[in-house]
Amino acid sequence: MSNSTYTANGENGDPGSTEGELNQWKHRAPYRVHDKAEGFKVRYQGSCHCGKVQYQLSREKPLDSKYCHCTTCQKIHGAPFQWAAIFHKDDINFTHGHHDLGWYESSEKTCVHKLPCKVSCAYCRTPIMDEGRNMILLFPTLIDFKDPEDRKNFDISRRVLDINDGKPKWTGLNDSSDLIADSPQEAVNELKRKRQDEEQEKSNGQK
Repeated sequence: MSNSTYTANGENGDPGSTEGELNQWKHRAPYRVHDKAEGFKVRYQGSCHCGKVQYQLSREKPLDSKYCHCTTCQKIHGAPFQWAAIFHKDDINFTHGHHDLGWYESSEKTCVHKLPCKVSCAYCRTPIMDEGRNMILLFPTLIDFKDPEDRKNFDISRRVLDINDGKPKWTGLNDSSDLIADSPQEAVNELKRKRQDEEQEKSNGQK
């Protein structure tokens, strides 16, 4: 039995070959590698958590974006919903990691490449995209935005959802970062007093 990632994650073909029936998916979008002569214009780059799977995107703005609250997405992502941006299959170019992709078709619970399916890194298990019959749904949190302005094309920032539960919201680590604007006013005032006291103690200690 082979120890390759392919065997462990479905009928993915031979990691060292592009020939044969089981390797035909490598020649089709979204997995085929774009030739330089095609003029694939790289606008964004993305990767999984471990970096074994890396890709480029040519489209400046997604066709659409959505939140999916179905129970399948909730379970697979371990989150209240899935947040995805929709692209054409030819908008993506994988630069690393064909041999590190795993598939999962949720209706039959199989790892065979059958559309529509979930695509993930077979090593760190980061969800890469949902591959449909005509489109792909990418996850914007995997994209490395070099310019903060690029985020606006996806209508995102690090904070992607307002949760009005009346609790303090921090920009980073609790108590060591700033509160965002819609945190409860009493929490904002308390933090301001606390930091003023800390600055006063620091100032007194330097005298």
